[in-house]
Amino acid sequence: MQIPFLDLSRMDSDLQERLRAKFSQVLEKGIFSGGEEVQILEKTIQQKLNSLYAIPCANGTDALELALRALEIGEGDEVIVPALTWVSTAEAVRMVGAKPKFWDTDVNGLLRSDWVEAITPKTKAVIPVHLYGRMVDMATLTEKAQFKGISVIEDAAQAFGAFQDGKAAGTWGSVGCLSFYPTKNLGALGEAGMCLTQDERLAEKIRLLSNHGQPKRDEHVLVGRNSRIDTLQAAFLTVMLEDFEKHQQKRKSLAKIYLEELSDLEGLELPQGLMESNQNAHLFVVKSDKRNELREFLADHGIGTAIHYPQIIPDMEPYFVEGDFSNARILANQGLSLPLNPWLKEEEVEKITKAIKSFFTKKS
Repeated sequence: MQIPFLDLSRMDSDLQERLRAKFSQVLEKGIFSGGEEVQILEKTIQQKLNSLYAIPCANGTDALELALRALEIGEGDEVIVPALTWVSTAEAVRMVGAKPKFWDTDVNGLLRSDWVEAITPKTKAVIPVHLYGRMVDMATLTEKAQFKGISVIEDAAQAFGAFQDGKAAGTWGSVGCLSFYPTKNLGALGEAGMCLTQDERLAEKIRLLSNHGQPKRDEHVLVGRNSRIDTLQAAFLTVMLEDFEKHQQKRKSLAKIYLEELSDLEGLELPQGLMESNQNAHLFVVKSDKRNELREFLADHGIGTAIHYPQIIPDMEPYFVEGDFSNARILANQGLSLPLNPWLKEEEVEKITKAIKSFFTKKS
């Protein structure tokens, strides 16, 4: 029995049928840019996350760039970025002409709490990344940022549906950035993203920036770009939202099996607090100094895994900078993502845990 890390073709037949029906509705209406489906998505997510404004865009990377531009961050500015994250976090900073100032993570992959030491007179913002779906301590971070007079841009691309102190990931900072890439907890059937904000002025500016700087057709009040969400993806996302809570419960129930079955293994470190509301069980990342051997062993047993991420950004050629990023490097070298998605079966998780136990028994 082959167990893929993620296979979206496993999507249940009922959901597939509702997606087909939604496609037919959009096709019949003949509106493929903007329109009612986009408005419905905005309102639905505003209500679900209790966010005053939710501005859809083309993808999560664009959401970060739009946030930076709306906050007027550019040439000569610095933005604090964790050393371990998907490249988009630093890429967007470079795309607006600013400089990413990398800082180490804690043992969980979240921006280390002493990040304020990275602040210089050029620092304009900090981007906390809710890595693997686990939220940064946002109450403390936003308080520090406010005291230092810098903006907070939340990279919540992996954290849709996570809450801390009753506030959703993405609603704490000046702007929160979401990704609806198909592999995410809330995924489209293609590319899509969103900016969240509680500031009316920022919301209007992000909306203008994402639509060629035009408040209405052929009237351009600033230099923008085209980052509009595709109408079809907005429509698909409203369907996906119908199953979101059910899928979250499934993710957590499967994560619980992993946690219970693997808790006593020496040489394997499990994620902490995964069942809490400030984590959405996007990824189940274990750590082991035998990571590569374990991954090969599981592959030989037909079990797919992934590595998020095999290289820290400051070690990459376009972003290279020297520094002490020891915690981030440990995660890059030892982290292994096990399968965790709503279409995974309990018996498959049990097979995975049995194989992992077998690996560590042979190694002991």
